[in-house]
Amino acid sequence: MVKLILCRHGQDEDNASSKLNGHRNTPLTILGQSQARTVADKLRSNSQKIDAVLTSPLQRASHTAARIAEALGLPLHTNDLLIERDFGVLSSRLLSDIPTFSKSLLKTEKVTYFIDSYGAETFDELYVRATKLVSFVERAYCGKEAVVLVCHGDIGKMIAAVRRQISWEEALHAPFIDNTGIVEL
Repeated sequence: MVKLILCRHGQDEDNASSKLNGHRNTPLTILGQSQARTVADKLRSNSQKIDAVLTSPLQRASHTAARIAEALGLPLHTNDLLIERDFGVLSSRLLSDIPTFSKSLLKTEKVTYFIDSYGAETFDELYVRATKLVSFVERAYCGKEAVVLVCHGDIGKMIAAVRRQISWEEALHAPFIDNTGIVEL
């Protein structure tokens, strides 16, 4: 089984402003660009052989992934299954607005997750999408050692849930993935 190396994108403008972004396509901040260079150097110096770099189409992930692919001397592949959860009416809202737009919340040490909100992709739907992504990667990279997946917080948690064979509810209680955090699966 190919090892999955999840990497969350660098800080973008919405992260810096404490806004929910979902499918919004805001660029990396100066800090985010620095984080992308640092994680690319870290992965390059890793002794693990990496065979491919896949990214979400959103620029905060694709710009982070471009740094990684360049550092590793690999082509960059975009996969729409890696896009962040659609946050519906919460897109572009402040984190503090979550309770106003969602009555079902799951609070963890670092994050308050909204379970329901008008127009938002549910975690059940996100889990199904993550299952499709993991199946695709396992088929496409069968016999390879490792693939880097540059993505976002919620889809990253669901990819981890699928690989670890746990529920989405359990995955939300797992440690938060910081900007350019790496999780090996």
